[in-house]
Amino acid sequence: MRTHVEKVRRRHEQDLAQGFGEVYLPEALSRKYKNASREFRWQYVFPAKNFSVDPRSGVKRRHHVLESGLQKAVKVAVERAGITKRVSCHTFRHSFATHILENGVNIRVVQELMGHADVKTTEIYTHVMEKDISVVSSPLDEL
Repeated sequence: MRTHVEKVRRRHEQDLAQGFGEVYLPEALSRKYKNASREFRWQYVFPAKNFSVDPRSGVKRRHHVLESGLQKAVKVAVERAGITKRVSCHTFRHSFATHILENGVNIRVVQELMGHADVKTTEIYTHVMEKDISVVSSPLDEL
């Protein structure tokens, strides 16, 4: 990921040098933060390879890659890896939630991160968690 983000940063710097490098921001944000649309922190982590004209403003800019492209890339990677189980982008979402719960993140925090309205939806991830009680540390262990 670090390598990828650095590559995106270099591309963004090239875009800025060519007079581009602006990303779409909602109107309220663009009014509040005048130069934010050109700052790297607001750029997409997975920007499109090519520029396109934003139909809302007529500005030529990079947008994000389409979900379908990422889904196809995951499918190809799964096939190349010889994985026979069904894997999709959504699999990574489930894996992420399960792992952060295993790492001790509060279930309410995970609920908010995942955008679940009801904590019962988040509780589903607890059923596939690693149940090795020997790895659980007591608060007394921290003393």
